[in-house]
Amino acid sequence: MNLFDIMGPIMVGPSSSHTAGAARIGRITRRLLGEPPVSAQLLLHGSFAATGAGHGTDRALVAGLLGMRPDDPRLPRSFELAEEAGMDLALGKTVLRGAHPNTVLLRVKGGSGREMEVVASSLGGGRVKVCSIDGLEASFTGDLPTLIIRNRDKPGMVAEVTGVLSRRQVNIAAMQLYRDMRGGLAVMVIESDQPICGAAAEELRACPGIVSVTYLDLEGEE
Repeated sequence: MNLFDIMGPIMVGPSSSHTAGAARIGRITRRLLGEPPVSAQLLLHGSFAATGAGHGTDRALVAGLLGMRPDDPRLPRSFELAEEAGMDLALGKTVLRGAHPNTVLLRVKGGSGREMEVVASSLGGGRVKVCSIDGLEASFTGDLPTLIIRNRDKPGMVAEVTGVLSRRQVNIAAMQLYRDMRGGLAVMVIESDQPICGAAAEELRACPGIVSVTYLDLEGEE
């Protein structure tokens, strides 16, 4: 247990789960998209849906999509700032089977036309978990530098990826593997002990069978 676990995050209130965690989910989604969203649909589930408006969950999510941290004093004005930035917003509710009560489904689109769907949960104390990306399971927190690699499900892909990281002196802290079906699309979620250089990500993108590589490092964010 660390000091953050005891005292909670520095944030604009009122709730670490509904506000700080929501802002962090928005920031992670922006980073996963790889560019500022020009449109976003936010569908709140469970407790988020029931009490989110009163706790500012919707505003916190939008603030995160704008790149704000949980302690940014502009957070309560996020709707206004999103409008100024030209971001189209759609807010609603949904029911996600088996999901944590503080969960949101985000559908975002960037200026390049890239689209992404993220399901993420706020676990309390500002901690979050990304549950899926574009319908594929991908459980990670964003606390460590993280690679999300989509690849064809075929023999040798794990060895190819870990070989690149080994040559680049990247120490893997945790690795998770998911796939939609045998021989279909698979996802590797790799958390590392140190930041991963851009050259390593580019080498991975060039590997046969790799569909996409997304790198998430919130500490290295602009």
